[in-house]
Amino acid sequence: MQYSNPVIPGFYPDPSICRVGDDYYLVTSSFEYFPGVPLFHSKDLVNWRQIGHCLMTERQLPLANAGSSGGIYAPTIRHHDGWFYVVTTNVSGIGNFYVRSEQPEGPWSDPVPVMQEGIDPSLFFDEDGRVYFQYACYGSIYQCEIDISTGSMLTESTLIWEGTGGAYPEAPHLYKVNGLYYLMISEGGTEYGHMATIARSDSPYGPYSPCPHNPILSHRSLNSSIHATGHADLVQAHDGSWWAVFLGIRPVSYPFRHHLGRETFLAPVSWTADGWPIIGEGGRIEPLMEAPKLPEVRWPLKATRDDFDEPTMGFDWIFMRNPAPESWSLHESPGNLVLRGNKTSLDDAGAPAFVGRRLCHLSCSIAALLNYEPERDGEEAGLTVYMNARYHYDLAVKLKEGRKVIVFRRTVGSLRTESVLDCPAGSVILKLEARPEWFAFSVQPDQSDELELGSGESHLLSTEVAGGFTGVIVAMYALCETGHGSPARFDWFDYNPVF
Repeated sequence: MQYSNPVIPGFYPDPSICRVGDDYYLVTSSFEYFPGVPLFHSKDLVNWRQIGHCLMTERQLPLANAGSSGGIYAPTIRHHDGWFYVVTTNVSGIGNFYVRSEQPEGPWSDPVPVMQEGIDPSLFFDEDGRVYFQYACYGSIYQCEIDISTGSMLTESTLIWEGTGGAYPEAPHLYKVNGLYYLMISEGGTEYGHMATIARSDSPYGPYSPCPHNPILSHRSLNSSIHATGHADLVQAHDGSWWAVFLGIRPVSYPFRHHLGRETFLAPVSWTADGWPIIGEGGRIEPLMEAPKLPEVRWPLKATRDDFDEPTMGFDWIFMRNPAPESWSLHESPGNLVLRGNKTSLDDAGAPAFVGRRLCHLSCSIAALLNYEPERDGEEAGLTVYMNARYHYDLAVKLKEGRKVIVFRRTVGSLRTESVLDCPAGSVILKLEARPEWFAFSVQPDQSDELELGSGESHLLSTEVAGGFTGVIVAMYALCETGHGSPARFDWFDYNPVF
């Protein structure tokens, strides 16, 4: 049986994995979005379902100072002595820290800081009780020992490997296999030269000898639909086989450009006769690969429509930074998501009234029913296809010079275009058709025909154009130039993949 890569599509980068019995748990980066560090569960390594987030409170995840692509970088998940540990970096706040929980669903502890600079932290629990903390800093990989109960450093940090010569050595993970310590890292930057390399030693502090088959994962210069593979983590399945999770991208045009972000991929790991792991076929992977020989467990399919009739938001939904409590509600108008705009716009590095989900498919249909009667000029609410504060497409209802209008806006760096149509009273369905190379926007006012508003190229929202480390988010939003805005009631939101 075969499976399709990516196994977790959309903006879910920097995956890390651990196994507990026959259960597998995986976390990814979340950057400036809240809640932080999405957490997934699988029984077969192929079919994953999100079961929560590790950082659910503002105390765990303060994001007030997080600009675009700030916030949470590169978590690592490990399980030891009955506890789950997730160690990560808030580059806009506390720096390196970890949280822990006895259950993967939480509750997770308050952050335990590790007073060590750098990014991409990882934990290794050795058989003698020592806990090693690895991280990337100054273009090399360093390590110290910590007290896992307090986060205190027990030793000075030591340089343990500089990699094989590629740019930006990062994403270290330490493993012990057959009595040897294997240190796997990424090099080349999280770009088209990305790669995973590995070295080993008979001591956790080295010296580390690099694998003669490096890189053990890379799609550099390949004619492939998958690129930028790297930032890998290894796991031994409960049948004894070995697997790797890692990030990759799926560019949709040439020159290469991608807008879904870095996604989570899976590949088998084989061991050479001289004791080195190789990911995929000689370091290469395919969109279709042979599945693990584990009992398949498929989770129930997600509903394509969210009617907002549950007491809490589903795990797919995220906010931009820490949301103001008064900016959104599921209780003000039961059966609706109510947004009230504030002075923070989509162009600002703040917390607008914004509830979104990752765009996870190159082709999909999206729609939302909006009931909104703005009362003051400058108030607006609608849908945004959002990469960052300088690159987004917006479809909204707005009050402009006393008229209720429909606005279609494209913001691409310093350039902005806007078209305006009169909007009749009553509800309106906001529609988005996504295809690999474009987004098309339309509206359907109550009791009226559908109106096409325009389109925008997907590559203008790509990482190669817009920059950063995230992917496109499709969000419902509201704003009010004068403060607390009129209620924008979203009755439902549809997300339908087109295969």
